[in-house]
Amino acid sequence: MEGVTDIVFREVVEKATRPDVFFTEFTNVSSFASEKGRPSAISRLEFTKKEQPIVAQIWGKKPEHFAITAQGVKNMKHKAIDINMGCPDRKVVRSGGGANLIRHPKLAAKIIAATKTADLPVSVKTRIGYSRIDEWRDWLTFLLEQDLSAITVHLRTKKEMSKVPAHFVLIPEILSLRDKLSPQTAIIINGDIKTRVSGEKLAKKFDIDGIMIGRGIFENPFCFEKKSKVHSQDEYLGLLKSHLDIFEKYVQKRTSDPSLKAPKFDPLKRFFKIYVRDFSDSSKIRAKMMRRKSVQEIREILEEL
Repeated sequence: MEGVTDIVFREVVEKATRPDVFFTEFTNVSSFASEKGRPSAISRLEFTKKEQPIVAQIWGKKPEHFAITAQGVKNMKHKAIDINMGCPDRKVVRSGGGANLIRHPKLAAKIIAATKTADLPVSVKTRIGYSRIDEWRDWLTFLLEQDLSAITVHLRTKKEMSKVPAHFVLIPEILSLRDKLSPQTAIIINGDIKTRVSGEKLAKKFDIDGIMIGRGIFENPFCFEKKSKVHSQDEYLGLLKSHLDIFEKYVQKRTSDPSLKAPKFDPLKRFFKIYVRDFSDSSKIRAKMMRRKSVQEIREILEEL
């Protein structure tokens, strides 16, 4: 998720309970292909040894930029590349990327071919359609014909966003189509999966190859645990303290390196609701934190707690 699953937060998740595979926040290939935008793009794709295996998720609309970025990702030692063809964000769609590619399969084919030139495993993350549920068969048929390593299917259309329940009823038909057209392609299911425990039950029920958790991490930073546990307020606040420490580490590291972009404080605020919740006056405390302008001020509030 853009602006969420950055290297700082992934280190926090690894500290809580790591997933089997990490994905980077999605990165614009046009930024990577330009001299001006490259520091920001490289910062989004940076990772640590502890995060391996990690997959670089990229997006855009120009095949030549995908080829450049794919080679750069390979040089950075990522294990695989995931092309985002499902993001419903208006700006992304308007620019020609994300879910807009569902409406332009010829361009999508060129993008996949360009990405494959780096000779890394290539997957696609997408939705079942743009406007209608019944688009899924033609769209997934097209993707399965592209000889991809995996397809992650978010079980909603672009139009539905996250406003309706995921269409789990389609899983058996999707798997049947995969078995017929491209049995070597792994099918990963995404949408309304909030914990590893619930995801593994779904995987067992339908015999799918994997599950992806996205927004569920906002409800539970421990969501990748193999057994469900109840965590204390101190554990949540302890993770927030770790988040602040890791954030400052990367500020210091990147401020002295012109090839990277240092993280800014304000985007850090979107994470407070993950840790400060479900206890007396938590909403008031979050509101107080949102008015602060530095890590030190947040630490002072935590000391009061």
